[in-house]
Amino acid sequence: MGKIDRQEVLQKIKTMTSAIADIKPTFEESCPIGIINFEIWEWTQGVGLYTLWQYYKLSGEVSIRERIEKWFDDRFAEGLPEKNVNTMCPMLTMACLYEETGSEKYLPYLQEWAEFALNTMTRTRESGIQHKCTGCENKEQLWDDTLYMTVMFMAKYGVIFSQPAFIEESEYQFLLHIKYLADRKTGLWYHGWSFDRADHFANALWARGNSWITAGIPDYLEIANPQGAVRRFIVEAYKRQCEALLALQDESGLWNTLLDDKNSYLESSASANFAYGFLKGIRLGVLGEEYRESAELAIQALLACISADGVVDKCSYGTGMGMTLQDYKDIPICPMPYGQTLTTLAFMEYLKGY
Repeated sequence: MGKIDRQEVLQKIKTMTSAIADIKPTFEESCPIGIINFEIWEWTQGVGLYTLWQYYKLSGEVSIRERIEKWFDDRFAEGLPEKNVNTMCPMLTMACLYEETGSEKYLPYLQEWAEFALNTMTRTRESGIQHKCTGCENKEQLWDDTLYMTVMFMAKYGVIFSQPAFIEESEYQFLLHIKYLADRKTGLWYHGWSFDRADHFANALWARGNSWITAGIPDYLEIANPQGAVRRFIVEAYKRQCEALLALQDESGLWNTLLDDKNSYLESSASANFAYGFLKGIRLGVLGEEYRESAELAIQALLACISADGVVDKCSYGTGMGMTLQDYKDIPICPMPYGQTLTTLAFMEYLKGY
C-alpha cells in the first residue's frame, strides 16, 4: 500500500467541509426535525460542528471558527428546539467555543442544558439515560448513540466548570452502556437494549452505532481523563471492540453496515469513525501499531468515495432502532452532514501521524 498524498488529503478536507452547506435532501425526510440541512439544530449538525471545531484547532483558520459562531448565532435567533439526547449534541462544540472565547452569551445555554442532562433528562431503570429524541420516547431504551450525543458534553461541561458531579455521571453512563450494549461473545456493540423487552431488539451489530464508540472513547479519554478502575474498564471494552473490527474489515477498506453480514452494504461514515478511532487510539498509546495499516486502508477507500465537488458517497441516512436486521439493510444511502465531517475527522487524524 503506497503512502497517501498529504496534499490530496488536505484538498479533500477543504472540499468536503465546503460542501456541507450544499447538501440537500434527495427524498422527503420522515424525521420530525430534518437531519440533512446543516442549518438546523439536531444531532447530525452537532457532529458536523464538532468536526469543524477540530478542523479549526488543527488549521488555525479563524474563518472556520467564525462559521461555527455564526451557526450558533443564527440558531439562537431562531430559538432552540426541545432538549433531548440528540439535540444535546451541538452543546459539545458550544462548550469548546466558550472555553476558548469566554463569551458570556453561551453561558446561560450551557448551564441550562447541562443541568437538564444531569437532573431532568429521562432515565431508564438503573439510571441510564433513556434515548429520548424528537418525536420518539424510546421508553426504557439504551442506545449506543447516546454516549456520543450527550455524555461527552456532560463530561466537557464538568471539566470546564470544575463540576465533578457531571464527570462522575458521564463515567457511570459509559459503564452502564458497556454493561448492557457490549456483546460478550464478540466485543462489538448492539445498537440498543430494552429494559422492558429484556433484549437487544434485532441483535444488530450496526456499524455506525459501533463507530460512535470507536471514535467516542478516545475522545472521551481526552476530555474527561477518567482514572483507575473506570479508565481501565472503558479502555478494555474499546480495545476488545477494535480487535473484533480489525477482523471484519472488507478488502476494499470499508466495513459493512451490519458488521457481521457481508450481504449488507459497505458504509462510509462508520468506516471513517473506525479509521479515526484506530488512529487516535494509536496516538494516545491505547492501541498498538498493528491497527495503522487497517486505518490507512480505510483512508484510501474513503478518498475514493469523495466526488469532485466534495460530496461523500456510500453514507447511510439516520437510523432508528431496527426491529429486524433487514431494517438496517433498507436504510437509504444519501449524502449526510456527518458523512462529510466524519470523513474529514478521519483525514485530520491521519495527517497528525503523517
